[in-house]
Amino acid sequence: MKILLAPSETKSSGGTNPFNLADLWNNTLLEARYKLTQLYLEELKDDLGSKQMFKLKKPSEIEYYRSIRLHSFSTKAVERYTGVAFDYLNYSGLDDKQQKYIDKNVILFSNLFGPIMAGDLIPEYRMAQGAKIRDIEVAKYYKANSAELLDEYLAGEEILDIRAGYYDRFYVPSKPYTTLKFIKDGKAVSHWAKAYRGIVLREIAKAGIDSLEDFIKLPIENLTIQEIQIKKNKTEIIYVLG
Repeated sequence: MKILLAPSETKSSGGTNPFNLADLWNNTLLEARYKLTQLYLEELKDDLGSKQMFKLKKPSEIEYYRSIRLHSFSTKAVERYTGVAFDYLNYSGLDDKQQKYIDKNVILFSNLFGPIMAGDLIPEYRMAQGAKIRDIEVAKYYKANSAELLDEYLAGEEILDIRAGYYDRFYVPSKPYTTLKFIKDGKAVSHWAKAYRGIVLREIAKAGIDSLEDFIKLPIENLTIQEIQIKKNKTEIIYVLG
């Protein structure tokens, strides 16, 4: 089973390994990634271009990310991202076996590098969700360049997609896949959906889940399956919080 997960705009700093674009998942994408990152680096030279890519207002923050230029040391993508889902995943609190499960089974969708594995080494960078690099819409760019590669990679796998809906713009599986929805008091939740994506992923890793059948049976504190809806290729598990 492979799990699709969204990134976060916030990131940790530092790292211990020099970044190498060629080391990211599926080297077939190297040319596409190289083209986009070169344009990104060119835009960093321009204050307005940086503002548009970063979607930041404070001059100090803009200058900080302009100064990095992808030359910083790298660390695992799952440790680089620091949003709500990643806080609740608490990767550093997992044991080696559980961390290896995450590294090998979770695919992230970087707003700069496209689809990568959670264990891939990436540098600190800033690229806001939905921002363009020059006139390139990043999601459409990677969908055109990586959708077939992902379909091939996932051909023999069950797929659990716990991304936010925006990331369908990067990739929608061409085969059956499963998503999650979290509701409370009859309404879909937003912030807590991010938190529970991290919690669910943590419990999956701890249990070493390798099939959707086993995942559905997995007890998760404060979550109860209300129903499972099937629409064409998409199966949606609806959880009630509390």
